[in-house]
Amino acid sequence: MSSSIQEMMQDIGMRARVASRAMARASSEQKNQALLHIAKVVRQQATEIQKINQVDVERAKGNGQDPAFIDRLTMTPKTIETMALGLEQIVSLDDPIGKISALQKQASGIELGQMRVPLGVIGIIYESRPNVTIDAAALCLKSGNAVILRGGSEAIDSNTLLAQIIQEGLASAGLPKDAVQVVTTTDRSAVGEMITMTQYIDVIVPRGGKSLIARLMAEARVPMIKHLDGICHTYIDADADVAMAVKVCDNAKTQRYAPCNAMETLLVNQDIAQKVLPTLCKIYQAKGVELRVDGLTRKTLEANGFQNLVDAKEEDWQTEYLAPILSIKTVANIDEAMNHIEQYGSKHTDAIITNNKAQADRFLREVDSASVMVNASTRFADGFEYGLGAEIGISNDKLHARGPVGLDGLTSLKYVVMGHGEIRT
Repeated sequence: MSSSIQEMMQDIGMRARVASRAMARASSEQKNQALLHIAKVVRQQATEIQKINQVDVERAKGNGQDPAFIDRLTMTPKTIETMALGLEQIVSLDDPIGKISALQKQASGIELGQMRVPLGVIGIIYESRPNVTIDAAALCLKSGNAVILRGGSEAIDSNTLLAQIIQEGLASAGLPKDAVQVVTTTDRSAVGEMITMTQYIDVIVPRGGKSLIARLMAEARVPMIKHLDGICHTYIDADADVAMAVKVCDNAKTQRYAPCNAMETLLVNQDIAQKVLPTLCKIYQAKGVELRVDGLTRKTLEANGFQNLVDAKEEDWQTEYLAPILSIKTVANIDEAMNHIEQYGSKHTDAIITNNKAQADRFLREVDSASVMVNASTRFADGFEYGLGAEIGISNDKLHARGPVGLDGLTSLKYVVMGHGEIRT
């Protein structure tokens, strides 16, 4: 690593640490004022944001990036408006910082409670999605943290412009600009320095592909809240409403292919397969979705005149496609479905379609994923849809946060003691 990169990252870290103290004491009014200012400027500069983003998109296309990557990188008017709405939604949320849980009087006379506090300085390492710059900064801002953002080189122009808008919003509310900093170098050694800066950064949140997560797991010294794969399943139970199953499973796969909450594997109970698979797979093939199927599914579909089916291989059950490809397996019962999810799932999001409450309850209790759904599209596993305003990521971990990570996931608790002159005897 060059000494200049190391010095730059150390300087960013020091300034973030100083700013974090100011953010920890910032009032809710200040934080909300900054967020509203950012939302206003995002809307005002929507055309400029798209123009700058197009530079990143054209560069990525020139570098041969695949369509799913380009989709994640591209900022549309809808994307930009969703960012602004997310900022406003975060403003509407209660500020968790400084809240003390119910004080309880102890036998000694002291009163004991817990106060919610910021984590401090958060480092976010992400690829391709420039909207993360706004979403992550906004959540860190509202939760009283300072944040260092290191986006991918492919989105450097978009991220730089968005960072300027954020810093303008901070300044408008009398908050330090250093509370949100974007690493402007595309040198990958900056990441190596960032993930070892334990003296300045309290937690790293990586948002990217397997190679990024694997590198960070091997090299990071700063604790992480990480999101690995999004291998999401939907199980259509024998007692499912067929029309509902078709509607929900179509949406779960085809509403958008690139997000991590898109369904990658469809599991169908053998007792309902003949009723649901032909209708559903006709929709998939009409939309250009490649179907990778097991033997039972192939038998059902070929009996209904389907062609161009691909035999599913072992690796298909373990793959997050992020593309118009779907694995389908016909299973005997809910136990086989849950066993499949346990073996191949990534503990992200899994859903059951059923009108049988007992089956739904079993699925909710036994499927060990961050989000478990009944009769709903996996595409709902999202901070905005969950009313969190946005999300800093979706954690597959069980500690410290799980599922879409919103405001509470960016805080910690400390014990507070209220005394009246008590002494320990």
